[in-house]
Amino acid sequence: MASEWRSSTWGDEVCLEYGKALRGYSQTHGKYRVFGSNGPIGWTNDALTQGPGVILGRKGAYRGVEYCRDPFWVIDTAYYIVPKTDLDMRWLYYAVKHYKLGEVDDGSPIPSTTRSAVYMLELDVPPKHEQRAIAHILGTLDDKIELNRKQNETLEAMARTLFKAWFVDFEPVRAKMEGRWQRGQSLPGLPAHLYDLFPDRLVESELGEIPEGWRVGSVYEVASVRYGAPFASSKFNSEGKGRPLVRIRDLRNERPGVWTEEVHPKGYLIQPGDIVVGMDGEFRAYLWGGEPAWMNQRICVFHPKNPHCAAFVRNAIKPHLARVEATEVATTVIHLGKGDIDEFRIVIPRDNVAREFEKLCQPNFDQIVLTKQQSSKLAQLRDTLLPKLISGELRIADAEAFLKGRG
Repeated sequence: MASEWRSSTWGDEVCLEYGKALRGYSQTHGKYRVFGSNGPIGWTNDALTQGPGVILGRKGAYRGVEYCRDPFWVIDTAYYIVPKTDLDMRWLYYAVKHYKLGEVDDGSPIPSTTRSAVYMLELDVPPKHEQRAIAHILGTLDDKIELNRKQNETLEAMARTLFKAWFVDFEPVRAKMEGRWQRGQSLPGLPAHLYDLFPDRLVESELGEIPEGWRVGSVYEVASVRYGAPFASSKFNSEGKGRPLVRIRDLRNERPGVWTEEVHPKGYLIQPGDIVVGMDGEFRAYLWGGEPAWMNQRICVFHPKNPHCAAFVRNAIKPHLARVEATEVATTVIHLGKGDIDEFRIVIPRDNVAREFEKLCQPNFDQIVLTKQQSSKLAQLRDTLLPKLISGELRIADAEAFLKGRG
């Protein structure tokens, strides 16, 4: 390590400031982010502190680390970090992650990170100019990942908006019924050539009014469901031996968390583009953009029977997942079961309408998968460089050459 780096303790470098309780953040559409112990949880119209800042979870099994450029609020289950010395805030964020302060535990029944436990830990601090260079290298990768995420959000919103218009609100049918759409005329989101695909009246069904000629059917008419297998946790490893395996906890980051050399007879390898749903805790339809990986128990995949209708299937099941999550009355962890999925009833359009929807939306979904794969490679680069840069094992010039060699 270079001689200009100095040895210190976290207590000499920073102060962990308590967040403050806040109500209504999940319903407020404010301009400032609200952070809890495991990440962003809402918005508020007021800021507790100015950005840039670093947030460290204080209570709970998972205590995350977040970086926020702008003013923000932290609730009372987390800290925000205030430097005592001249530190670059983004370097500080990566240092907190490298030294795993979110895993520091005081041994109490409720997992907690205490100030005293953190302050006594040692760290090595580079000069300010080197802090900035380290933050720039790692931050460039994270900024590209964040840009990819926002682009994917836009693509998903476009597909979601079109799905709602066509298959929930039946806007093309209503426009014809009300005389707002005439043959040869184009409306926003409704090119003229689609006019004859849609009927001009609604009829009653078990789900209410639906377009004439469409029908209500089981989700199994458009997708099959594959379930994860009970892989033995005793055989998990973090050294990359065998194939990667996805657990429920890995879905949020859409990256496998462990590997296993076990080949389970009922195992299923998740493929890029698969619609993956966790069955405990929360029910989200993730569009998998990672590498092929085994699927652990309590995870399922909705596999479109038509390989080119992932956009339709994913949007069709989302309301049902939200309904089960909202009505689940378990007192601990909520569960999604096969019995719940058996009750998923969806509106099934005529084949020609479904094909046109896929022509418009599937390219977006394909791009989302490609972008996620790019982000996964960027994250792997970041995770390779972070410990080496923060520890001083790899110097700035070597890191820049490393990145240049990978484009």
